[in-house]
Amino acid sequence: MACWLLKTEPDTFSIDDLASRPQQTEPWDGIRNYQARNFIRDGMQVGDDVLVYHSSCAVPAVVGLARVASEARPDPSQFDPESPYCDAGSDPDNPRWLLVDVHYERHLSRPLPLAELKQHAEALGDFALLKRSRLSVMPVSAAQRDFILALAVDGSAGA
Repeated sequence: MACWLLKTEPDTFSIDDLASRPQQTEPWDGIRNYQARNFIRDGMQVGDDVLVYHSSCAVPAVVGLARVASEARPDPSQFDPESPYCDAGSDPDNPRWLLVDVHYERHLSRPLPLAELKQHAEALGDFALLKRSRLSVMPVSAAQRDFILALAVDGSAGA
């Protein structure tokens, strides 16, 4: 199984919102970056781990764990003129934007702020989040995932 980091703005949609859904599953829509779309299309598989990251907030942090719950499919918001994610140039016969369903697994025992993750840059290696990436979808290696989850539990991750 692969692992991904998905960014979300908590004032728009948070880990608490995902956890409160009746099936604890929600379409992860509104991705409008080609590289992020390609990760969804070409990389994400049902069952992959997801680190949920709150961005554009007072304390950006990895806050929870989820799973990819569906295959990639067209994002219907691209065709909805009422949606802020509408893309008038997207063709229904060849949709430009995709989404996957994401299923809530759990909150981390404590949020892991970006500032703290940066203190472990050497251990996290080429972790895209630490490279000022604006991507809202990014791959996470198994070693990075394990390190982050251990850090959330005991604050040391063997560091």
